[in-house]
Amino acid sequence: MSEMGNGGRRRGGMFDDLAGVASGAFSALAGLRAEVEAMARSQVESLVQRLDLVKREELDAALEVARRAREGQEALEARVAALEGRLAAAAQPVVSPPPPEPGLPPEARTEAAPDGL
Repeated sequence: MSEMGNGGRRRGGMFDDLAGVASGAFSALAGLRAEVEAMARSQVESLVQRLDLVKREELDAALEVARRAREGQEALEARVAALEGRLAAAAQPVVSPPPPEPGLPPEARTEAAPDGL
């Protein structure tokens, strides 16, 4: 008789009913949570599109393209500098010694020009 509550109902049945109500409430809250998350995600995506923001993957790809372009530019700058150095070296006039003047003393004469001419 100790299991009987007011109105002749068993106490265990009342707890079962409360557990059922709580379970229903939790399941409704879980559904509400999923719905709120979906709405928030939709709002954020809409905001991102309005602000013209890019995704992280797109930003990483653009940064990689920029890095490769910078490396290519640096390599080309080094090649241009090397070619300019070679061109400057080739453009310098070759300075030859002046020819001996006629009538130089014999010690100034060479085998190639015995008469000093």
